[in-house]
Amino acid sequence: MFVLELTYTAPLDAVDAVLPAHVVWLDEQYAQGVFLASGRKNPRDGGVILAAAADRARIEDIVAGDPFVAAGVCAYRVTEFVATKTAPGLERYRETLG
Repeated sequence: MFVLELTYTAPLDAVDAVLPAHVVWLDEQYAQGVFLASGRKNPRDGGVILAAAADRARIEDIVAGDPFVAAGVCAYRVTEFVATKTAPGLERYRETLG
């Protein structure tokens, strides 16, 4: 599992100009089963995405395709973690320590 933290690197008007394309990209990742939850940070200086993928390389490829990245309006911090405990609806993502 991965926590993707977005930090805006441009003014909000520049972010908002790319937001519709970013939302389409988010929807594509949800449809593929990669993204589990996402939303804006409060205060609105970026966002957070919870994702599941086979490996970090796949997540980094996905992040590189974000229109926010292409437009240069945000930077990503990718944190990988082992989800040993989950809510009941997320049990399929549980992992065991090796």
